[in-house]
Amino acid sequence: MKTFTLPGTDIVAPNVVLGLMRIQEKTDEEIRTLVKTAVDAGITFVDHADVYGSEAHGCERRFAEAMRLTPSERERLVIQTKCGIVRDGPYFDFSYEHIVESVEGSLTALGTDHLDVLLLHRPDALMEPEEVARAFDDLAAAGKVRAFGVSNHTPGQIELLRRHVTQPVVANQVQLSITHAALVAQGVAANMAGLEQSTSRDVGLLDYCRLHDITVQAWSPFQAGFFTGTFLGSPEFPELNAVIDRLAARYDVPAIAIATAWITRHPATMQVVLGTTTPERVAGAAQGSEVPLTRAEWYELFRAAGHHVP
Repeated sequence: MKTFTLPGTDIVAPNVVLGLMRIQEKTDEEIRTLVKTAVDAGITFVDHADVYGSEAHGCERRFAEAMRLTPSERERLVIQTKCGIVRDGPYFDFSYEHIVESVEGSLTALGTDHLDVLLLHRPDALMEPEEVARAFDDLAAAGKVRAFGVSNHTPGQIELLRRHVTQPVVANQVQLSITHAALVAQGVAANMAGLEQSTSRDVGLLDYCRLHDITVQAWSPFQAGFFTGTFLGSPEFPELNAVIDRLAARYDVPAIAIATAWITRHPATMQVVLGTTTPERVAGAAQGSEVPLTRAEWYELFRAAGHHVP
């Protein structure tokens, strides 16, 4: 498993993350098996959110109940969670009170005295950055949060935060897969009038994050679109799956590892956030961390997914 130091921190992180949004109904044994499989594969970074589960902090609580981490086990894990979505709204809330209350709830649910990373989940149009900055300062000073980031934010939204927040913005978690890759594909087809792919919807998000040492975390890395189902093995993507299967055989890894490798091969040092609760898929995806796809192979997958290469 490839690791790197999360920019702006002393946190050593793997480039594959275990997302835990679907564990609410899992048994303790199923959760322990899932996490152990991930850790054995080198995935020591887990991703939560206060809204994951059937009630607030539901999945965080189930994780703590099942794992019952010792202090040493806790220190070997990087625990990240998110806040800002109000599930009963639905709306978003980046007020000082909501951020601090959410963190306190996450700490209690997770049974820990600190979070390694806190992300603001989805942009709040009513955000007052001074309030966010005050919340971050107080949480950092109290030792309750080590590092801060965002999710699904544009460069402009991040810039507004950075003008007020004193801590570095260390991550931006966004949707990215071979087939859902507009933030990569647009730049490849820049300056091509009339081509849909050349239209910018992400305002240079990927390059912006690279320029400012913000780690891109790719959620739904195997989804064809926005929660439309996986492209792996799908009859809707015969050409892509043929290429994936051929490369999987070449590198002697499962197909899911090639889908992981397409993201981890990118020089932006991105993290792949897994959403599966199937231990075998977690272990298979982890193998993609170090698959050395060539440029030709990376672009072959890109073209097979339907993206235009001028």
